Amino acid sequence: MLTGILAGLAAGALWGLVFVAPRMLDMGAGGYSSIDLTAGRFAVYGLMAAGVMLVGLRSRRLPTWRQAWAALLMSILGFSGYYLLLVLAIRDAGTEVPSLVIGTIPIWVMLLGKPQGLRWAALLPGLALTLAGLVLMMGSTHGAGQGEAAHFWRGMLFVAGSLVCWTVFAILNSAWLKRHPEVNATDWANWLGVATGLGALGMWLVAGSDAGMLAARGDRWTFVLLCVVAGVGSTWLATILWNMASQRLSASLCGQLIVSETIFALLYSFAWDGRWPTLVQLTACVLFTLGILASIRAHR
Repeated sequence: MLTGILAGLAAGALWGLVFVAPRMLDMGAGGYSSIDLTAGRFAVYGLMAAGVMLVGLRSRRLPTWRQAWAALLMSILGFSGYYLLLVLAIRDAGTEVPSLVIGTIPIWVMLLGKPQGLRWAALLPGLALTLAGLVLMMGSTHGAGQGEAAHFWRGMLFVAGSLVCWTVFAILNSAWLKRHPEVNATDWANWLGVATGLGALGMWLVAGSDAGMLAARGDRWTFVLLCVVAGVGSTWLATILWNMASQRLSASLCGQLIVSETIFALLYSFAWDGRWPTLVQLTACVLFTLGILASIRAHR
């Protein structure tokens, strides 16, 4: 259980980086498009996964057609579809409010993925603490987010779609791994990676920016570096860690651990802005942490 908890928290720390990445580039009109960043990140993930599969071809199993189809569907829900909608949301509504909306995923996953033997009363403290933290943080950042983006509410629609995608992915992914114990966390992450990389390539060919334009930009190496960091660290490695957590923990506890993604995303955002959180925001982060601890205790 401890290994699963640590793996889930580490995955959250890596995922939090992707909330700041769009702010490090010139996004929107005349800059990089949301498709460019999404496709770049997942193309790197696909290349990394394919490389690992080729190196270990003799010792690692290849997926069956049915497993490959499952990986393709999961990759759309948990990776390309989810992140594309999230990047669009961050473009329109800034970093903080979308990260908080995504932060409600633990509540939905916990409600939908509760083990049969676990009483609702045991989950209430963790749920209440997480919800209180979200309310506090949302109240302290809503005005700032709306002022920074001209299309705030369009961004909210995008992030709502992103939330649905990842909530469904978290529940289905956990159930699939538990039904297939013969598939280890690394193999599943690599299969998801190849499927995601192929989808990213198709996405960029259909709607991405011209390759010549991308190569001529002055910040092209920043773009490449962000794609590599996000593709290898925040996707390939984070997916392996999350699969380890999903195999060892219930869906409801995994869901609560996703709160760590919100905490790290907010910390990275504050660091990028060069400012300290307000007392209200700091209190919200403490409530998030207490919510995780309460949920871990409830699942013992």
